[in-house]
Amino acid sequence: MGKKTTHKFKAEVSQMLDILVHSLYTNKEIFLRELISNASDALEKVRFQATTKKDGSEAGKDEIPLQISISSDKEAKTLTVTDTGIGMTRDELMKNIGTIAHSGTAELARLAEEGKESIDALIGRFGVGFYSVYMVADEVTVITRSADPDAKVISWTSDGKTDYKLQELDSKPDEDMPRGTRIIVKLKEDLADQFTNDANLKMIVNKHSNFINFPIIIGDGQVNTVSALWREPKFQIKSEQYAEFYKFLTYDSEDPFDTLHISVDAPVQFNALLFTPVGDGDPFGMGREDRGLDLYVRRVLIEKQNKNLLPEYLGFIKGVVDTEDLPLNISRETLQDNILMRKISSTLVKQVLGNLEKIAKDNADRYAEFWHVHGSLFKAGYMDFLNKDKFGHLVRFNSSVSEDEKGLSSFAEYITRAKDDQKEIYYAYGPSREALGLSPHLELFRKKGIEVLYLYEPIDEFVMESLRDFDGYTLVSAEHADVSKLDGFETLEKEEKAEALSDDQKTTLDAMLTRIKDVLGDSVSEVKPSQRLSDSPVCLANPDGQVTSSMDKIMRVMSKDTSIPTKVLEVNPDHALIRNMLTIYKKDENDPFIEQAARQLFESALLLEGYLTDPHSLVGRVQDLLTKSSGWYVKTTE
Repeated sequence: MGKKTTHKFKAEVSQMLDILVHSLYTNKEIFLRELISNASDALEKVRFQATTKKDGSEAGKDEIPLQISISSDKEAKTLTVTDTGIGMTRDELMKNIGTIAHSGTAELARLAEEGKESIDALIGRFGVGFYSVYMVADEVTVITRSADPDAKVISWTSDGKTDYKLQELDSKPDEDMPRGTRIIVKLKEDLADQFTNDANLKMIVNKHSNFINFPIIIGDGQVNTVSALWREPKFQIKSEQYAEFYKFLTYDSEDPFDTLHISVDAPVQFNALLFTPVGDGDPFGMGREDRGLDLYVRRVLIEKQNKNLLPEYLGFIKGVVDTEDLPLNISRETLQDNILMRKISSTLVKQVLGNLEKIAKDNADRYAEFWHVHGSLFKAGYMDFLNKDKFGHLVRFNSSVSEDEKGLSSFAEYITRAKDDQKEIYYAYGPSREALGLSPHLELFRKKGIEVLYLYEPIDEFVMESLRDFDGYTLVSAEHADVSKLDGFETLEKEEKAEALSDDQKTTLDAMLTRIKDVLGDSVSEVKPSQRLSDSPVCLANPDGQVTSSMDKIMRVMSKDTSIPTKVLEVNPDHALIRNMLTIYKKDENDPFIEQAARQLFESALLLEGYLTDPHSLVGRVQDLLTKSSGWYVKTTE
């Protein structure tokens, strides 16, 4: 056995170890991920070395299986990680563990003074994953033999304080350790039970290192039995394999609605396996943060549910992304600002949107299934200005030409049904299809047979406001439609029009509208004849002609404004009720019925707009009018 020699750590290593040992960082299990990753790298080097031999042989392949073994000893309070990888010589051991390559002493000193920065960030910034073992260890022993046939077995031992001991052990090649590295961790007293529990160790491996490309053995069996499917050639994978992997990843009992397997070489190299669930995993909207893709670097989990890879409106997507180009130990803080991450994200978004476009083009019914489940969340993509055109092609709405509320229409489909010379796509917001079918603002559209897209959710208004146009067509609220343009279209059915008002009646109408304005006072900004109404006696319109009634309500909710807005009351001069009111007014301009009818019509309009909070007066008037009209009705039926 060779002489044991003692060596001092470099100053920056001692400082870093002190931070680790005294860390309050709670996710201490990360050390096992780091040791397994190092072991995997060592095994990859052996495999590469074998494939580059001139004769093509892989010496030792059959005799020495490429694997990682993890064992523990409760009584001794030790955890051992062994690999059959490339191993290290004495010089390599001193170089790899005794120093920190390209580290900054001043920066480490600053971290030591602060003492509160995330240890994960420290590991990531300096590439010192091995040293994370000192979060759980009182002492660590590394026993290694290089794959070089003449190599000696070397032992490295340290308590992680100021120095380490090196010793050459008596062992012949092919005995005990023919090649590879064994790391023996003497666990801290309070952590011994946690990290000598096989069930817990398997859980940690499944969480962080499940897709390592070599068998990881704990006890009598291999832990990582599910392969990194995203790394396999797409043409070799069956749909059943995708479904099995999806269920393993998400714990969903159903097969995925859709699968997207991506392999990208530029501008950044990565593989991704993305799934669209068949159902909404968050029906109550309570788990918006429970989203994101699992980010791997060379099969090692870096972050569970990374939220920077896909925007929130694509949060229904489940899956994994694996890249070769990121550092294995990159910290979460660095991930957020990493230019490679932004490139991956941009590519993923384009791939997902392109795939949805293909589904929509190839199978409208299948896309409708997707939309009914995930459409509400997808509509939040109105804020993705970089992908505005793709988003505009993918949104769907119910329409006045749909058979029921489940029918969907795209902007492109709307355009194919538009009238000649129509350059607007009209829309209207309402609580239901039935309510919109009765909306006074849509009477002229129904008369002219002009299609209107129906909006049922507040976010729909923001979609329209953000997009503003589509393929040369302007998105216009039906409430703000230019009546002169609509009048230019032919009326579908001939209808009996009321006899035109005489000059005398027009004068009386102007006077009566002034009287109604006096009755309603500041509740309305103006009372004027309407050009848009045909079936309803009155309707309310915003005086500025810009903000829709529904958007106004949204803004008032956001600002906690419960007041009733002041609007324009538009009156239909051809409606039978208004004509009767003209006759009554001409006889007696002070007849109480005029005031009663004015208030009733105004509050009925408020009710339709959703602004009437106190219906007592309206109900009282309705009962009074019914009592009077019932007396008239009795006389006419006698």
